[in-house]
Amino acid sequence: MSATAIHDSVLVPRYGEASLADLLPSVLACLGVAGETDRLGLALDVDHVCVLLVDGLGALALAENAATAPFLTGLPAATLTAGFPSTTATSLTTLGTGLPPGEHGILSYLLRLPGQDRLFNTLRWRLHGEGPKVDALTAFAPEHVQPRPSAFERAIAAGIPAVQVAPGYQNGSGLTRAGWRGGDFRPTYSVGDLLDGVLRAVGSAPKTLVYTYHSELDTTGHARGPATRAWRFELAHVDRIAAELAARLPARSALIVTADHGMVELVDRIDFDTHPELPDGVAELGGEPRARHVYTRDGAAADVAATWRAVLGADFLVRTRAEAVEAGWFGPVAGEFTSRIGDLVVAALGTSGIVRTAAEPVQTMMVGHHGSLTAAEQLVPLRIHRT
Repeated sequence: MSATAIHDSVLVPRYGEASLADLLPSVLACLGVAGETDRLGLALDVDHVCVLLVDGLGALALAENAATAPFLTGLPAATLTAGFPSTTATSLTTLGTGLPPGEHGILSYLLRLPGQDRLFNTLRWRLHGEGPKVDALTAFAPEHVQPRPSAFERAIAAGIPAVQVAPGYQNGSGLTRAGWRGGDFRPTYSVGDLLDGVLRAVGSAPKTLVYTYHSELDTTGHARGPATRAWRFELAHVDRIAAELAARLPARSALIVTADHGMVELVDRIDFDTHPELPDGVAELGGEPRARHVYTRDGAAADVAATWRAVLGADFLVRTRAEAVEAGWFGPVAGEFTSRIGDLVVAALGTSGIVRTAAEPVQTMMVGHHGSLTAAEQLVPLRIHRT
């Protein structure tokens, strides 16, 4: 399949069968937690599990760079779908709760919460744009914005210690409380510290569940692009981290390596801030360049949909909220979360994106992007090493 075909193909997330939402419920089932189901058929006969989340590691990109990552590509190959939108805040919550986005409510990078006239940044956990400063952790308590139990809470209720080993800024953050609350947190300050923190946590009790996070591959992809030498150098480091962990885990352990999304290089940029037609009838533009939530003014949804479809053409999927929900993009959507979805949901195909040079200058300049329904963005690796 050509690169163009890979990017243009539409892949609706495989919730309930092979998605990030199915991973931790399957792990908990393998660890003997009552009420959980091994949806993925992992059949892990282990006492300890470490999940390494490599931000930005798409399954297609990993396969295309097998020589750069010999340890990871030498493990049995399987893939999961990230979910929609295929973006960090949504995917980390999907993984941490074991629920599709429509059931946990973190439905975008930038979304509208009821009663707010400013969009909410779920990754930074703060109101977006200019306005009065707000203590977002108090005004938007993560346990209220995302009220479902986390997989960590379910593990601990079953007597299994759950530990997150991650950069210190994630400790107590809104996103951590939304998706990963209930466990112990051990901050890391370097790659070596990450390795040491994981190895101290795994095997510290008769059964353990450890989650650890590595971000630099995603950072490199955004800044330099996901098909560059810099990205491959970083992938080699990721491969070494996984190999080191695998070599040092105690007996009856499993290392599971996965990701939150893949990435594509953005070539064609359509600027919402300067376009003569796209802003008409739009109250707020949420999401990100590859997956936009379009919140329209009262009564304007139909006209905005017609305009966007005419302007954007075949490079984008423009769907109403009802159409996107019916198509299963978000999985089952809980009623209280429906209004968080844009009146229109716009998913990019090919190498296009809708940027905002004035309102989102840093994001506009990024080379690599993600969020949409293409295989390059949706497919993430599921690689498992057992001791």
